[in-house]
Amino acid sequence: MQPPPEAARKPPQPAAPAGPLRGRARVPGCRAAGHAALVLATLAAGTTAITGLPTDAATVRLAEALRALGAGVTMRADGAWLVAGRGIGGLVEPVQALDPGGSAEVATLLCGLLAGHALFAVVDGGPGLRHHPMQAVMEALAGTGARFAGRAGGLLPLAVEGAADPLPLELRLPPAAASLTSACLLAGLAARGSTRLTVPVPMPGGMETLLRHFGARVRMTAEGAARVIELEGQPELVATPVVVPGDADAATFLAVAALLVPGSDIVLEGIDADPLRGIALAALRAMGADILASDAPAAGALPASDWRVRAGALRGQVVAEAGACPAWPALAVAAAAAQGSTRLCGAGQDGPLAGAMAALLAAHGVAAVREGPDLVIQGAGGPPPGGGMVETHMDHRIAMAAMVLGLSACAPVRLDQFARIESGFPGLAALLERLAGSPVCAA
Repeated sequence: MQPPPEAARKPPQPAAPAGPLRGRARVPGCRAAGHAALVLATLAAGTTAITGLPTDAATVRLAEALRALGAGVTMRADGAWLVAGRGIGGLVEPVQALDPGGSAEVATLLCGLLAGHALFAVVDGGPGLRHHPMQAVMEALAGTGARFAGRAGGLLPLAVEGAADPLPLELRLPPAAASLTSACLLAGLAARGSTRLTVPVPMPGGMETLLRHFGARVRMTAEGAARVIELEGQPELVATPVVVPGDADAATFLAVAALLVPGSDIVLEGIDADPLRGIALAALRAMGADILASDAPAAGALPASDWRVRAGALRGQVVAEAGACPAWPALAVAAAAAQGSTRLCGAGQDGPLAGAMAALLAAHGVAAVREGPDLVIQGAGGPPPGGGMVETHMDHRIAMAAMVLGLSACAPVRLDQFARIESGFPGLAALLERLAGSPVCAA
């Protein structure tokens, strides 16, 4: 009998492990820090070794774009990446369009990089990016003298003509614009004079820290509740090794899995310790989670810590900054098993994601409702009932949340797109199986 065609095969589904999660593990590297390291290494003199880079599609696309701009980007057999830099002003004009894949962050970084170089390039994008507006990026970077042309509304693809003598920027940026801030700093590297950016809400500082690590002069000061970043243009960046810490958002999903599976005791190594990425960790601790974070051995410019996570009962809480945490769907799963009600403030502002997570929890016997900008979850006080189907809506966070929920639910959890997990956390299922010592996916 012939096996069914690939399209007809039933995808694997989350299943509760036979035992607790035990052991040590590393999560994929922080994507924002890894991408910043790749781009700055391209602008440095010499060859930079980068370890801990995530191997997701966005990183691969960025590496391909940097090669097209003249950098030597290779990956060694041990997983480390080597980047032979071109120096500031040394990029070459690409022959073909640069493809950021489905990553708006990569597209934004490329625009910032190109704005400060006298060359012509086209930044394209797959179907998932064709409706992502780039108008704010174009308007901010136009101050350098770079010129942009795109579809109506600033939609990709964008034609970029970099400035021959880029001007420094002085801008007040909108809230939640981390990738735009990084793009403006990249453009400012090639400008004469000082670029001055006012950021109204503090954001994780990976780009600023790495700029200093490569030799740039960066100053940060407070201005009321805002932060002012000043960058001196045209420094000589020098190649220097970079260790990319583990992604705190990915670690949050794995930590919640360990908290909910009875008897679990795991250590997550080298997690990004930037205080502004610690919202989820603080929220889980407030819910009673047994998580000890200790300083990891010093290995690079970016701070990191090891998390020891042990299973235990959780209680509902009000999480004031949940909306600013990309990993809040993991907090929603923790809340589903907690005793009492949890309010994730700001999570409801992302309407489609909040609606999808509310539907996910409701399909598995957990009451969840949107109240204005918030998502309110009535916990089950233990393992959620489970037994439902999850529509991932092509969002890896929903798929990962369903995976974690399925590890502790009383009845199996089913996903329509199990493969979406790999785009957010490559190798998550295999890692969980190693920690559990048994399969965590059912055919």
